[in-house]
Parts: sequence; structure tokens; C-alpha cells
Amino acid sequence: MKKHNVLVFPCGSEIGLEVYRAINKNKDFVLYGGSSVNDHGRFVYQNYIENIPFVDDDEFINKINQIILEHKIDLIVPAHDSVVLKLSENSNKISAKIVTSSEFACNVCRSKKKTYDLFNDILPIPKIYNKEEVKLCDLPLFLKPSVGQGSKGTKKIETIEELNNYYISDDLLILEYLPGDEYTIDCFTDYKGNLLYCEGRIRDRILNGISVNCKRFNDPNFIKYANLINEKIDMSGAWFFQLKRRKNGEFVLLEIATRIAGTMEFQRGYGVNLALLSLYNALEIDTKIIKNNYEIEFDRALSGKFKFNFNYNTVYIDLDDTIIINDKVNPEAISYIYKAKNSNKKIILLSRHKYDITDTLKKYCIGQIFDKIINVEKDRPKSSYITDKESIFIDDSFKEREDVSKNCNIPVFDIDMFEFL
Repeated sequence: MKKHNVLVFPCGSEIGLEVYRAINKNKDFVLYGGSSVNDHGRFVYQNYIENIPFVDDDEFINKINQIILEHKIDLIVPAHDSVVLKLSENSNKISAKIVTSSEFACNVCRSKKKTYDLFNDILPIPKIYNKEEVKLCDLPLFLKPSVGQGSKGTKKIETIEELNNYYISDDLLILEYLPGDEYTIDCFTDYKGNLLYCEGRIRDRILNGISVNCKRFNDPNFIKYANLINEKIDMSGAWFFQLKRRKNGEFVLLEIATRIAGTMEFQRGYGVNLALLSLYNALEIDTKIIKNNYEIEFDRALSGKFKFNFNYNTVYIDLDDTIIINDKVNPEAISYIYKAKNSNKKIILLSRHKYDITDTLKKYCIGQIFDKIINVEKDRPKSSYITDKESIFIDDSFKEREDVSKNCNIPVFDIDMFEFL
């Protein structure tokens, strides 16, 4: 099929970053990242669109339509709960397909109060209190905004005095405290309404409301709950719901979301790309799912991306202890070399290798990746071989880097710095 242009907004959210990881190399889609703020998305998305108005701005819809026209956008992936609701409510005014569920589903799921009201007689939900009716035996309690995401605005209440002294806004729910484990159930419903995927994960470690460590966990109630939700609010594409256990072990509904989750990367570990499936689904293309049968544990931490303010044409790089380390090829070095070649950089091997370098390169199957191979003469500095002043130098030896830096005045990098490049 023809390539489709996809706008991810806001692209710097954890959701937007997962969409990029899941889609960016797919042959059928070209990703565009959009943002209202100066976020991490500009370090990730090659096609980055800045200064999009916030969703509550009067010009938001007009600006989105301008972007759609200018970049020929076919699909929009909302990557924040408020954006999901805004786009679904205005889908008839927007000139691209919104990758989410029905407007009714998005409206219900954006509010926990609406979710609890709708599913009160269908699924176990947390007990909801009025401030005046709380008794000592009800403690502890949990305060949570009806409209919100992650753990923002939540608070555990231990005493009646603490509750009485806390300002309870109209949007803040007073809920029973659920002490048990927390689970996310990732789901996929096709455009015909069929629930094709339902897989649970236990949220072992949570940071700022985001699951940063999880393992697979399933229970017969998960598929039961998923089917009840799917039938009630007309889901389509990737979606998820979260459960927590009561003290007695019962699963209680926390929330439902009609979007891709940032930690759906976990499901990709099993071979199930829910973000990609959602794009095909939005185009009403029938999909099938193959899930690998093994166990994985997912864990993540902050990672960095970098942008440099200099340009270079040539890479001078060392071999021993740089490309070859402990008799093995350094995959970070090879990955960088191919990245540089894809950007039309010239790669020159600059080595003091003591054996036959041709045999060594053949042994490690890397002989064809260099534009030029230079055997450095004994006692001659590597700087004397560097002729292109718009270049960089990579070597594990501080002495070699010091020589090149001093005499060639070009950037020099150690082997820990491939991630910077």
C-alpha cells in the first residue's frame, strides 16, 4: 500500500516516544512529531513540528488542519489523555483520521467519575465517599482527581484530621484505599469490534505514575473484564485498563484509557506491536496477531539523546580496543559507523594494529565498511594522517586523542561516547 503520513501529538510524552520506537522503521508509515512545548520529541523525531497550540487554545483545530494540509497527514495518534478527548470530540472538523476509539468511549474514559458511574453495576469499582460520611473504620483513604493521569494530584489520607484539613475540590474523588498489587491489561479491538488481544502485566515498580518494571501476569478475570468494557463503550485499536487488588484479593477497576500506553513496549517484547496494529486498524485493514511464548521482564530508566552544533564530513576511527574489544566486535561502534555512512560520512580506519590488518578485518567480517584503511607507522602521530579538518576522531587512547585534539583542533571521542554520536 502507499505510505501514510502519521502525526504523533504530543510526540515527547512517554506515549509519543513509544509510538516512535514502535513505528519509525515501518515501510508503510512516515512519522511526524508535533509538540506545544520544547520537549524530548525534537531529539527523537526527524520530522518535528514545534509550537502547536495547546488543546484548549481557540486556534488548536485550525492549526492542526494547517499541519495536515502542509504535510499531507493521513492519521493522527493522540499521545496524551486530554488530546485524545479533544481530537475525538472534534473528529468531524479535522481532515485526518484520529487513531482512537469512539467519542463516547473517549469521553467516559477521560473521567474516572464517569467511568465508575457507567461500570458501577458491571465491574467492581472503588467505594466512593462523601467527606461527611467517612468513618474511622474507612481509613486509610485515597484521593484522586477525576480527570488526570499518572499519579499527579493523588494522596493517601491516614487520619480524619488530615481529611478535614485537606481541600476537596469538586474534581477530587475520595476513594477506598486499595493496598494490593496493581495491574495493567493491554488490549486491542479491531475496527469490527472484535477483541483480539488481552494481556496483563503486573506493575512491580512505578515512577511518577509510569510503570518502569513489569512482568506478565494473567487471570481469568482480565479477559472477562476486557470483554465487558469492550461491549459497553465501543473500543477500537489499542487500549488498556488498570486494576488493583482489595485487601481480600478482589480486582477493582482503577481506570480505562482509549490510547496506546507508554509501557506497551512490553507487549512488543512478545512480538505484538499494538501501536502498529492501531494504525492498520484505523485504515480498516484486517490484522492478525502472533504472540511469542516465553517469559520476559521489562525494566527501563531515563536515557539520553544528543544534538551537536557542529558538522563533519569524515570519521577517523581506531581499531583495537575501539571497534574490536576483548576479541569481539563492539556493536555500538559498528552501529555508529553505519549510522554515519547513512549520512554520507567518509569512514577512515586509522590503526596501529600489529598483525596483518586485512586478515583481522576479514576474521571479524568488517573489511568492507571503511572507505580507507591506514596502517599508522611506528612513532608517527595519528594527527599527521588527518587531512580533513571537518572531521572527528574516535580512539580509546587518551594519548592519541590528546595529540589529535592539540594538533588538528577537531572533536575527539572515547569509546563511551558512541551514544552521543
